[in-house]
Amino acid sequence: MNGALLIHNARLVTPDQPAKCGWLLCVDGKIDRIGYGDTPAFENIRQIDGHDHLLLPGFVDIHVHGGSGHEVMDAQPDTLPELSRFYARHGVTSFLATTWTETRERIQTALDYIAEWKNTLLPGARMLGAHLEGPYLNADKAGAQNPDYVRPATSDEAAAFLDTGVIRLLSLAPEIAENQWLIGECVRRGITVSAAHTSATYDDMKHATALGLKNTTHTYNAMTGLHHRDPGTLGAALAFDELRCELIADNIHVHPGAMKVLYRAKGLGRVILITDAVRPAGLPDGDYPIDNRIISVKNGAARLPDGTLAGSILTMERALRNFATAVGEPVERIWQVSSLNAAKSIGAAAHIGSIEVGKDADLVLVDEQVNVFTTVVQGNPVYHLD
Repeated sequence: MNGALLIHNARLVTPDQPAKCGWLLCVDGKIDRIGYGDTPAFENIRQIDGHDHLLLPGFVDIHVHGGSGHEVMDAQPDTLPELSRFYARHGVTSFLATTWTETRERIQTALDYIAEWKNTLLPGARMLGAHLEGPYLNADKAGAQNPDYVRPATSDEAAAFLDTGVIRLLSLAPEIAENQWLIGECVRRGITVSAAHTSATYDDMKHATALGLKNTTHTYNAMTGLHHRDPGTLGAALAFDELRCELIADNIHVHPGAMKVLYRAKGLGRVILITDAVRPAGLPDGDYPIDNRIISVKNGAARLPDGTLAGSILTMERALRNFATAVGEPVERIWQVSSLNAAKSIGAAAHIGSIEVGKDADLVLVDEQVNVFTTVVQGNPVYHLD
């Protein structure tokens, strides 16, 4: 059987089965058949023994800037191939190449670079498009985004960015009046909009949600907090059913107790694990460049010289492990926070995000501690732990 792959002796985590031992047949990049119990005999077919590990849908990271010494903003010939390999080693099968606040020229260069790779097969995880984080933020909540380049959205610049055709997710500060037209324009183009680096009030968020805002970016971080007389951005994130919430589950950006609060408030279907990883992810502690500044990595955190957190060095399998521990649930119960919820948020759930017949065969084989053994992208094994 040409173009086929059989995975057997694995505990399949599907929408209707939590972790039942079975087998899965991939044909021409799609999930062709799923079965339980004894595996049928297939001849002349590649096979992977799951060794009773969990077979999950491949992780989908919609907010990731870099890793393994590379950054999306580098826009070099080896940038996306190397990032693709690195992400696949950590169970990611799809990602959005994420930009940050910079000059118009540098952002445009990065988006054009992403567009060049849009339909090219990468060696590991698939790139689904771009996440434009900034520059349309609130300088008062810039965090590690460079405040020198934070600015309101103008129609000529933003339209040029959107016209590249690669942006799937756009993060902005919705309380900035000049940014609000862009929410509607993104909705018109089928692009998801997320509230980020924002001082939005509860009422600001209510208005933005009415305009079409759908997500909150790295929830809890770089946004106004919850007060019982002033619910703020966070209060809206927790309260509004329309909003899905990104979460950096590294136990540094967000305390495990706060992760549990988010899970209790939003439920299983509205939390999206992200890494927000930057260049040093996967590398030893030390100093690394980020635009024209330096970040220091120590004890699992990446920080600017003033101590501000500057993205993360998190990987997706660790994010899922941390979140499962924080909320006290087994991975097979909360799996969708690392895949399906992200896919839904960018309109890709018809093809990816869950193990179902007819969907792309994007899969990751992990043990109980969420250590990655094998990553499969469109039926092709792209990583295997030796």
